Amino acid sequence: MAEFAELELSLHRREGATYSIEMRFSQPSSDADVRLGQGEKITVELDIPALQSKIDNPEDYGKALAGSLFADANVLSAFAQARASAQSLKAPLRMRLLVGPSAPELQSLYWETLRDPQDGSPLFTGEQLFFSRYLNSTDLRPVRLRAKGDLKALVAIANPSNLGDYSLEAVDVDGELGRAKTGLDGIPVTALPGAEKEFCTLNALIEKLRQGYDILYLVAHGVYAKDQPWLFLQDDEGKVGRTAGLDLVTRVKELDNPPRLIVLASCQSAGKGAGEALQALGPRLAETGVPAVVAMQGNVFMETVEKFMPVFFTELQKDGQIDRAMAVARGMVREQADFWMPALFMRLKSGRIWYVPGFGDEGGFEKWPSLVRSVERGQCTPIIGSGLLEPYLGPWREIARRWADKYHYPLATHQRDVLPQVAQYLAVNQDRHFPYDTLEDTIRENLKKRFESVLPEALKQPRAKVDPLLSSAGKALREKNPDEAHKVLASLPLPIFITTNYDNMLADALAEAGKKPEVVVCPWNEYVDTMDSVFEKESDYRPDPDRPLVYHLFGRWDNADSLVLTQDDYFDFLIGLTSNKDLIPTAVRRALADSALMFIGFQLDDWSFRVFYRAIVGQQGGGRRSRYAHIGVQIDPDESSTSEPERARDYLENYFGDADISIFWGASDDFVKELHQQLTPAPA
Repeated sequence: MAEFAELELSLHRREGATYSIEMRFSQPSSDADVRLGQGEKITVELDIPALQSKIDNPEDYGKALAGSLFADANVLSAFAQARASAQSLKAPLRMRLLVGPSAPELQSLYWETLRDPQDGSPLFTGEQLFFSRYLNSTDLRPVRLRAKGDLKALVAIANPSNLGDYSLEAVDVDGELGRAKTGLDGIPVTALPGAEKEFCTLNALIEKLRQGYDILYLVAHGVYAKDQPWLFLQDDEGKVGRTAGLDLVTRVKELDNPPRLIVLASCQSAGKGAGEALQALGPRLAETGVPAVVAMQGNVFMETVEKFMPVFFTELQKDGQIDRAMAVARGMVREQADFWMPALFMRLKSGRIWYVPGFGDEGGFEKWPSLVRSVERGQCTPIIGSGLLEPYLGPWREIARRWADKYHYPLATHQRDVLPQVAQYLAVNQDRHFPYDTLEDTIRENLKKRFESVLPEALKQPRAKVDPLLSSAGKALREKNPDEAHKVLASLPLPIFITTNYDNMLADALAEAGKKPEVVVCPWNEYVDTMDSVFEKESDYRPDPDRPLVYHLFGRWDNADSLVLTQDDYFDFLIGLTSNKDLIPTAVRRALADSALMFIGFQLDDWSFRVFYRAIVGQQGGGRRSRYAHIGVQIDPDESSTSEPERARDYLENYFGDADISIFWGASDDFVKELHQQLTPAPA
């Protein structure tokens, strides 16, 4: 992955045409932000009417804007210092402009026209200096990155049959679709309209997006009128369906998984004129949660779009860096008078919309043969986390955030996505059983929403048991997906599986694979201690691949008292294990100390992982464990929590100490697919 130096400029209104400016610079692989410039308060003068009068000549406009921005010697020196530092490190400089809420009028300036204060050349048309407008969002959901190979794109083209009634030219549907497909080569593209008598209506567009698309490329005529942006989509008869931009914004905001990138190839989609831009479509989409939006700042020429878009999409596929792709594409149209019109509004710190799953080594994971051998010999122990449930329930973090919003969680914002902490608040604020009941309700809701078509009617009742619901959804997904995680794990010839989840899906999958699993729950409290165990019934039971053990560390749904959910539960679990290390069966302790460990479905800072590792694995000692190659926690590709996977990987490797644990960068599904491929014999 390329590394970047970063320069953030923050502008805030003071009085009249005077604005304060703050500058922060960070070098690659550094946590430290360096404040640039001398003096406590640096100001710039930005005469918006005078600047706007020059827009007929973008070169003069860009020079005048640069003259205003860099008029203060401290600003000019700070910019030169940041650029020189990036050049010395042979790293591109990523420049982000943050306009504070006190100065929305600055969004109407055409920052993309900025000229180099030294030689007057365009600043943002090369591969060494990238630019984006950074917007804070009211949507606190983290940006979930997708593996590059899983990306999907929707190309929606509105060409109403009566555009001539509005003095508008017909849209070249075949040409637009062809250019999009060329640029998106390698990414599956769905077209709207894609069938006879299908039209690009607002409802049809949203219905498509509900199916889960990472990129939306929307081609439509647009105009800014009556203080808001409008799009000329289609109605149900294929004629002009004049659609308020804010209606589109609202519908996109309501999606569970909005696109990671929206490209608006419509005229005036980024606004036009002082005081109007923040109400325009591009910025509004970014403010309401879309990670990145590319929009036009005026009546862009079709020739510019035709040259810009294929280059932008082609460059985007190289590394997923949106601002770099913008800079390269802008450079390709620099001779056009409107080269500056494509604008990037972004809330991504990393600037990336996809990732490449793997172990971070250019040559791949060298120890696959060792791990495969351990699996084939039955000397591997999978340890399963909540990531395996995401295809069914979504991320635990999202459940925590919804609870925090619904029940007015009062503590620190950064704790709102930590389920044990939010659950603890509910247990105290409501009653002891409230978070457990609420979790069951949430799971029912999520499963019915995602699997309504395959669930038996009896399981759609309001108080249906959670375990049968999960089992039914699991069976449906295993039948559909050969790489479903529980199915792949169940196919392995292993004697012991350890899970921190509460569901029965692993045992179901093992039974489907023709095995006879034994399920045991860790007796960490007095209520669990009464549950029957195969070790009590059969003193000579030894787990084997045909009759494997599924060991539930943190409880099962069929006994609510066994669940480890709140902070207090985790503390009590630790106390229970510390006071009686024999709670863990000998066979499980032996597997933890003398087999290859395969952590699947854990996030870097999961309570479940940290408690498990420190309380159990750490206490078992290194011993024979050093004889095996282990695979560690999948770092969740969540842009907000882990934007630097290499450094996160280094942290984990230090955390594990002497244990030889290789860290996989990517989602659980990515790892399971790779594991399945490694274990599947190549065709003769």
